[in-house]
Amino acid sequence: MIATADRLLLFGATGDLAQRMLLPSLCALHADGLLSNDLRIVGTARSDMTTQEYRAFAREALERFLPSNRRGGVAEFLNRLSYVPVDATTLEGYDALAEEVGEYKKGLAIFLSTAPSLFEATIDGLVHAGLTKGNVRIGLEKPLGTDLGSSEEINDAVAKAFSEDRIFRIDHYLGKETVQNLLALRFANLILEPVWNANYIEHVQITVAETVGLESRVAYYDDSGALRDMVQNHMLQLLALVAMEPPTSFDSTAVRDEKVKVLRALRPIDKDETVTGQYRAGTLTGKPVPGYDEELGKDSGTETFVALKAHVDNWRWKGVPFYMRTGKRLPERVTEIVIQFRCIPHSIFEGRGATTQPNRLVIGIQPEENVQLSMMAKVPGLDREGIRLRQIPLDIAMPDAFTGTVRRIAYERLLLDLIEGDQTLFVRRDEVEAQWEWIDAIRALWGKADITPAPYAAGSWGPDAAMQLLERDGVSWHDE
Repeated sequence: MIATADRLLLFGATGDLAQRMLLPSLCALHADGLLSNDLRIVGTARSDMTTQEYRAFAREALERFLPSNRRGGVAEFLNRLSYVPVDATTLEGYDALAEEVGEYKKGLAIFLSTAPSLFEATIDGLVHAGLTKGNVRIGLEKPLGTDLGSSEEINDAVAKAFSEDRIFRIDHYLGKETVQNLLALRFANLILEPVWNANYIEHVQITVAETVGLESRVAYYDDSGALRDMVQNHMLQLLALVAMEPPTSFDSTAVRDEKVKVLRALRPIDKDETVTGQYRAGTLTGKPVPGYDEELGKDSGTETFVALKAHVDNWRWKGVPFYMRTGKRLPERVTEIVIQFRCIPHSIFEGRGATTQPNRLVIGIQPEENVQLSMMAKVPGLDREGIRLRQIPLDIAMPDAFTGTVRRIAYERLLLDLIEGDQTLFVRRDEVEAQWEWIDAIRALWGKADITPAPYAAGSWGPDAAMQLLERDGVSWHDE
């Protein structure tokens, strides 16, 4: 781990991500006393404004996006901020930026919240201004390419100025409390590890469902699609955390070593293990919503829904399917992981008229953070017919279990780790490349087999083929 930085340089400081997530996260960290007193934050973007104008801009963003109960010390936080306009595509302005950053006695953390097409030019500008020397680390916001080749180009450009131990690739899902709690659930509880394998687990489901359509991401999303936007990063990271072997310690090298082993063990997808779809006009929460092409304003072959049946070919998971699905304009906004255990090998209650159901562990990530384990229990009372059993949940709602704790923005954890130099919750280059290799093979399969998005009505759970993907194996999605 490298030393805590006393300077944070924020590229894209006027962008949507900065307004919605980065500035509110930094202000919340300041209010909670988690930022060192000597940390200064320098923002930069193309917008021509002074430091005072930028502080007013930041105040407005905080009023819009930071909950009122977390706005302590806003004035003091704004005093940390300064601003220098820079066009990242030219070297002009970088010297003024370096002058504003000044001497970083402890270290400099840089966050690139810009289009990946600007990464190389930005790196050149930083090198020109001497802002890559000494204790400097850089955070990269996704997307990191559109395929393996473009990802390698971006990583090569960044690697010219930064060694791997100073590159922090961000997947904001890894900053979510419940995602981190998955590590605690698995590796801080002896009760689960003996049954966390193919002998006891029948299948795993990972769902990332969105109710929204394109919103403000029109150009990006149509070039990306659900497979590259959600599966390549967020969903594969969730799968890796579920399937990884116990690391030797909770540090960046040990954790990421085990994750990349899972990603490299992913079996290539067959034609009958993939479903792709695109939403049409439908109804959500009782209101009509347009189809994807209508929102986009043109015909498009981009997928807004993907379902996959994946396999991790190693000793622990051989034969266990990992069903994944993600999509837009689905009935609920929900991200969850479902661990479906096998049936008990023999029921002593069959002769008494009682049936049993297999246990199920559901890890809710959003909108509610909870862990629910379904168990069989006897229904209270007397019954001449025998014994009645019912499946009941052992439910841990995180807000109730940890009363008085603050629900944090995922970027709070990631920004703090970037400032402090802890890479554990960031993605290593070999992870990114293993993810892209698997995703590129799926896209190549779609092209070769002429698989195109099937229509589904907005407000539904996707194309019928997504249900059939599981029904062929005698199972169903958790919500059905």
